[in-house]
Amino acid sequence: MESLHSVRLRTVDVARRAGCSVQQVRNLERDGVLPPAARTATGYRTYDESHVRSAQAYRALAAGTGPVDGKNIVRAAHAHPAAGLFALLDAAHARLDKERRDLELAREAVQAIALEPIDDARPSDAMTISELADALGVRPSTLRHWEAEGLVTPGRGPVRGARRYAPGEVRDARIVHQLRLAGYRIAALQALMPQLRGARRWDDVTSGLAARDASIEARSMALLEGAAVLCALISARAASS
Repeated sequence: MESLHSVRLRTVDVARRAGCSVQQVRNLERDGVLPPAARTATGYRTYDESHVRSAQAYRALAAGTGPVDGKNIVRAAHAHPAAGLFALLDAAHARLDKERRDLELAREAVQAIALEPIDDARPSDAMTISELADALGVRPSTLRHWEAEGLVTPGRGPVRGARRYAPGEVRDARIVHQLRLAGYRIAALQALMPQLRGARRWDDVTSGLAARDASIEARSMALLEGAAVLCALISARAASS
């Protein structure tokens, strides 16, 4: 059975097997994601199976948790012992778990909020910007930003033109807040909110949340694949030592 270091590879060989560019292989080595390459007598880099697996692991982990965290995880796997590796992997899984739970809460909340009756609202039910910010757990500046982007447009009170959020505007703000937590960007909400105010295009919300769900699932799978490659690398390294 061949060891991790029994086959000598060129930079282009590693790039092809890992699905990246030659320059990226060099960059990953520079950043400590790949172990230092050996050098021939004429100065050319030579790699082996450990470099291929490190690059493959990084590619999967970067898709699952982002390039910065992906690099940190692979570097931790190269440490002897692999200090912090499990903590970094656990943290990455925890972030995805939180996204998944937030998404489900947003799906339930948006549907419930949109169905709330507001026809019997009274003027006294209106909220100030500070009251609404406190209720949502956001800063007043966030509500001002949403107003500037046309997502939630409050009325103005008689005293110094202070913002007053009527029940319908409070509902809009709650929906925007939940969809932002679920990953909706401002541009998407600008197109969607006018339709939601008329209780139309709920399919757009459903499909958008489903796409977010699919993204989380894909990143979870990528994280799993990257961890599996690292596990094989660490096991093979231990067997050859």
